[in-house]
Amino acid sequence: MATTPETAARRYGAALLENPLTNKGTAFSATERRELGLDGLLPPVIESLDQQAARAYEAYRGYDANLAKHVYLRALQDTNEVLFYNLLIEHVEELLPIVYTPTVGLACQRFSKIYRRSRGLFLSYPHRERLAELLRNRPNRAVDVIVVTDGQRILGLGDQGAGGLGIPIGKLSLYTAIGGIHPARTLPIVLDVGTNNEERLGDPEYIGWRHERIGDDDYDDYVERFVRAVEQELPGTLLQWEDFATPHARPILDRYRDRLLTFNDDIQGTAAVATGAITGAVRAAGSRMRDQRIVMLGAGSAGIGVADMLRVQMATDGVFDAEARRRFYVVDVNGLLTEHRTDLTPEQRVYAQPAETIAGWTRTGTRAPDLADVIANVDATILIGLSTATGAFSEPIIREMARKVRRPIIFPLSNPTSRSEADPADLARWTEGRVLVATGSPYPPLKIDGTEVPVAQCNNVFIFPAVGLGIVTSRATRVTDGMLQAAAGALGELSPALTAERASLLPPIGGLRGAAVHIATAVAVTAVREGVAPHAGADELRARVAATQWVPRYEN
Repeated sequence: MATTPETAARRYGAALLENPLTNKGTAFSATERRELGLDGLLPPVIESLDQQAARAYEAYRGYDANLAKHVYLRALQDTNEVLFYNLLIEHVEELLPIVYTPTVGLACQRFSKIYRRSRGLFLSYPHRERLAELLRNRPNRAVDVIVVTDGQRILGLGDQGAGGLGIPIGKLSLYTAIGGIHPARTLPIVLDVGTNNEERLGDPEYIGWRHERIGDDDYDDYVERFVRAVEQELPGTLLQWEDFATPHARPILDRYRDRLLTFNDDIQGTAAVATGAITGAVRAAGSRMRDQRIVMLGAGSAGIGVADMLRVQMATDGVFDAEARRRFYVVDVNGLLTEHRTDLTPEQRVYAQPAETIAGWTRTGTRAPDLADVIANVDATILIGLSTATGAFSEPIIREMARKVRRPIIFPLSNPTSRSEADPADLARWTEGRVLVATGSPYPPLKIDGTEVPVAQCNNVFIFPAVGLGIVTSRATRVTDGMLQAAAGALGELSPALTAERASLLPPIGGLRGAAVHIATAVAVTAVREGVAPHAGADELRARVAATQWVPRYEN
């Protein structure tokens, strides 16, 4: 996709350099400098994009602290987007943890301190009558993808209010770097409805609406106003909900999934990447989905979303739904989800174990069984953490699980690293190297029997950019469960562990753009098959997906 006319036309002189979508910096040719009024505004040297990227990378490496590196990259993005994306793609494995998790969590906490230049939209509650007008103030008219947050549940760090905008900015950077969505056609948004974070409210530098979060009725009305404004101003645009708290996340998804082209990345994206990695792990272990017994620590929207998708995978492998539900043991802060509990949501109640299941269990206490009780009484094959409970996968728990299964599949998926349920190195040691592991944040490779084994980072980056690419390419009008299942299946097909015992469960980060084409094609084909996209053949869709990926290079 070429530079949009609005960014290329009517730009001259300093205005050309101020726009990150048109600025080439020292790469402007002598002719361009003369014709576009740039002589004297730039140093005399004329560089190639590769030369600029080498200089930018050297500057990046000059910073020691990850937050400082993040700020540098954000400044580069706000100055020259082609150069930023060229650098990010070239060094994606190194830069991904800086642009996104885990460093983006700290950037959200410090957002008011590091704020330099506007990017995206702040839709603050006092402007609730003018949301359509505010959307019309967006920097670019045509938008393919919106990522929106209300800042209430930023990773495992809680309520960051308006600072949560760092998440949509980071997500959309990856939509472009990996999915290939043109940066001019992305729009990050924060619904600034207040914050209950006392530290933010007491910070004189906080840049958001300085007010406690609005109540549920006002909140629901505000979200409805926002959706109507999107329908009016940007109909047909993909809308991704990001980092909404559990009480709001699934109700919003359920309310709007049949009305908008929309999905929730924490629920559906997390589910798809976890399912893809687990599919590969199960096959690598020489087993099948129908034989799994899954323990889940964390019963929030992300955990239940993962369970829902894995349950579909079990059904596909021949397990009746009623039986599949009994194969899941979901534990939250109050213990195992059981039928006698009165504090469960309808989505959680699907996985509530009947009283007779636990009647003969040995217990460590009189409360509902905790994680240790579940592992002691169940021959678990898969253990997943989406709890943000640091260190919850303790040595006794892991050793007990490993005692009963040859290749335990253990996924501590909570972000950031400080909230992970376990360190993969400990898991390897406690299982004598037999573990099949994936994490939510990046970790160094493991040393097992003298072999270096990469730790798969079960990051949604494997899914959402590809899903967006598939949706945009196919011109889908809805995001279906089948499309997300197709993305998970396509990711599972790419698992290196299928062909090498000591390999990662997920493809290398450096190959993400290629993986995105494979996954996006599966999504597009499924959209057509399910009747939510215009008819096109698989070969045509594959070619269109590859051709749609934007490549960061300067236009002549």
